[in-house]
Amino acid sequence: MPLFVHCSQSQTSETPTSINASKPLTITFELADNNYQNQGRSRSVLTLTNTGNEDLPATGWKLFFNGGNPSSFDASVAQVKLFNGDLHYISPGPKFAKLEPGKSTNIQVLAGKIRNKTDFPGGFYLVLDKNPEQAYPVDVAIQSGTIYEKADRMLAEKIFDQNEKIKVIPDDKLPKIFPTPVSYQEKGAPFLLDNQVIIIADKAFNQEADYLANSLKTIIGRKPSVQAQGNGKTISLRKNASLAAEGYTLHVGSDGIVLTASSGAGIFYGIQSLQTILPAAALSGKTGSVSLPGLDATDAPRFPYRAFMMDMARNFQPKSEVIKVLDAMALYKLNTFHFHFSEDEGWRVEMPSLPELTDVGAKRAHTTDPTKSLIPSYGSGSDLSNPSGTGFYSRADFIDILKYARDRHIVVIPEIESPGHARAAIKAMNARYQRFMKAGNKAEAERYLLQDMADKSVYRSVQGWDDNVIDVSLPSAYIFMERVVDDLRDMYKEAGAPLQTIHFGGDEVPGGVWEKSPSVQKLIASNPAVKNTDDVWYYYFGKVNKLLKTRNLFLSGWEEIGLKKIKQNGRVTWVPNETFAGENFRVNVWKNSPGSGAEDLAYRMANAGYKVILTGVTHLYLDLAYNQLSEEPGQYWGGYVDIDKPFYFIPYDYLRNLKDDNTGNRISPSLSKSREVLTAKGKANIVGIEAPLWSETNRTPQQFEYKMFPKLLAVAERAWAKDPAWATEKNEVKSEQLYNQAWSEFISTVGKRELPRLDIYAGGYGYRIPPVGAKVINGKVAANVQFPGLTIRYTTDGTEPTAQSTVYASPVTSSGPVNFKVFNATGRAGQTVTISK
Repeated sequence: MPLFVHCSQSQTSETPTSINASKPLTITFELADNNYQNQGRSRSVLTLTNTGNEDLPATGWKLFFNGGNPSSFDASVAQVKLFNGDLHYISPGPKFAKLEPGKSTNIQVLAGKIRNKTDFPGGFYLVLDKNPEQAYPVDVAIQSGTIYEKADRMLAEKIFDQNEKIKVIPDDKLPKIFPTPVSYQEKGAPFLLDNQVIIIADKAFNQEADYLANSLKTIIGRKPSVQAQGNGKTISLRKNASLAAEGYTLHVGSDGIVLTASSGAGIFYGIQSLQTILPAAALSGKTGSVSLPGLDATDAPRFPYRAFMMDMARNFQPKSEVIKVLDAMALYKLNTFHFHFSEDEGWRVEMPSLPELTDVGAKRAHTTDPTKSLIPSYGSGSDLSNPSGTGFYSRADFIDILKYARDRHIVVIPEIESPGHARAAIKAMNARYQRFMKAGNKAEAERYLLQDMADKSVYRSVQGWDDNVIDVSLPSAYIFMERVVDDLRDMYKEAGAPLQTIHFGGDEVPGGVWEKSPSVQKLIASNPAVKNTDDVWYYYFGKVNKLLKTRNLFLSGWEEIGLKKIKQNGRVTWVPNETFAGENFRVNVWKNSPGSGAEDLAYRMANAGYKVILTGVTHLYLDLAYNQLSEEPGQYWGGYVDIDKPFYFIPYDYLRNLKDDNTGNRISPSLSKSREVLTAKGKANIVGIEAPLWSETNRTPQQFEYKMFPKLLAVAERAWAKDPAWATEKNEVKSEQLYNQAWSEFISTVGKRELPRLDIYAGGYGYRIPPVGAKVINGKVAANVQFPGLTIRYTTDGTEPTAQSTVYASPVTSSGPVNFKVFNATGRAGQTVTISK
């Protein structure tokens, strides 16, 4: 949010009920105008109240906060400056008067247009110049008034119309296995699963059999025995070498259950299918037995790579949350966990050889000493104990995570973000440098250094950093990478977990880097292949590629690792780099926003020979807000992503369904017609699908899970299931009809079967409960909800709906506003939607 401070200060005598010396200031942040002077900017009023027992002086203080990109201000009352990253501060101007205890003052703030709650700044804290190490957290109350009422109402009406297209599918017409299997037929007599069942397993599947036995323990009241042979009520796990690597067959009949596969992974996915056949109520442990329908299913995944990326670097999530993520991935047959543990704002895995990486790089707090911790980011606050800013996985934790994933046939791909997005590592190694320099050991100080101390280059990254890029001309940078890679390999080896590739990032390196680095200039002078700073990029990934090859690993990264910069039609553009096309690079291609010119980049790179993971921001970035609702959390720079976006993603023809721009407005279908299509050769290079969940706006597990679910269900469906009929139908009218039917079936399955499961499974997940769609029709307020199985409740007296409020059954007649909320079976609710006639 770009902030501008406007000169406007007034003193009031509002006295707080108490004086708090530890919190000398509170703020009310009121959005007064969201289109200031028709310039597409916002005007807000910050009311500062002195809740301490001393004056807030006229000079000598800074009010820090996260969020924004200031470019101008009126300094007569207050001024705003960028500190670094997304950390800014407001300081008093010459006309600022001291603020006595119990008094308040107003500062008007101009900013970029605020689209949703994510745009408001956060993490406020006060620092007095007389004691610069002491930070005082500042409570902030956000008030947006009536500014969003019209836009929110229009969106509620749009949602209503969208929901009306969904047909509720009867339970007996829904397939019981999710994601959708290749073939599925219910037939024959049911099977009663109770405490008499035993598991008969081929020796090759003992591990999977034990997993199944533990899964059934809660349902039937005891852990069934696992035997090599036996009679009676059985679940049999049998080997069939003719089946696909991750494929399986499943038979349920009155005589028992038979699962066959050629591999442990195939048996495991058959077990997960069996789990989704079970009704959610069975997971409560109160049933004792459950009747399963007779059926036959044959199944195998569409893509060998089905991934979820968890960013725990920008804002940390505890180990327990990682385990829950792996449980969910396993249930829905996702087999690759992209572990994004390093970033500008944090390094989250202990490296025994380099303790500073977590001693410094895993901590965020206010400090004047950069060798102690990183600065606050993304609203993590000034306190070192804040769990979103400070935290890491110990070596033992990481090994536990690897083992847990291994046992669920999930491959963990670690990411060492480089050369950009590397501030945490850079600062940690600078701290190490200072420590050894003080000890007089210059050689050891410089061993792992990532920054040329004489570099005067000036740059600013997309996230606001001016010191976050590794100087890859330094030999020490490669010694560092070797050390981290080898520490990771040691942990994987101890865990008995597979490691085939390491992701080295490669994205968003800003212009201006390395231009004034003496070390880079020395490299250019000595290496004929490096003629300028652009060539330094290729030099780096060439060396990293060789580093990995010597360890029998291959290189993964964001798309930029396989691109080169050229001049085309008088402007600079990026094209696939033929130098690395045959090097088995695996690239996550995320750029595909309409109007970017990169809509077809994934296909161009696949056609050029790169192994491509479809990671398009428009359909697969789960951290993006579900929609434009003002109270909807999440970013929107890449558009909005609800559960429908990954569902209607067509992997081999996604340009067909590139429907709207970053603001949610429809785009012309002609945009994609001039773009490159996927060739037969390119199709063979599409490895699979990955959905990232970046953590800038996730400070708690609840905020993380809200964005993860239910979107991840659509990702799992698209990564596992074959192309649906609507995706290959050329007739647009017929395709739309087929889509609406498939969409209704999917939404009914999610609402009736999977959301209730997620209420209980692995302790329960805090998935997003959608707001109602609402519309005034014939003088009455009508409402509906996206997912069948959820309950709409409402009030007409101005109070918030609760789990005891009236259940919506038909349009409401009311002379005043109607408040709606959607509730799930546990009584948890979504956002309130208010509609007046």
